[in-house]
Amino acid sequence: MAKKEEELDEETLAFIHWCIEVEGFLVAGGATVKQAQDHIEEQVEWFTDQFYDGLTPEQAAKEALA
Repeated sequence: MAKKEEELDEETLAFIHWCIEVEGFLVAGGATVKQAQDHIEEQVEWFTDQFYDGLTPEQAAKEALA
């Protein structure tokens, strides 16, 4: 039996792409890709709030690195 693919809504996709951009800024700030990904996963609620508060990925990364 084939596994059904979950379809993500536009908002979820936008958040995922936003997180990918944040990851890039975290890496540019000195984190490894693994460290950046782990941090985003560990602090996903905080990053979700930043996303909905309208911060840009760069602003969120700066806040995370502060």
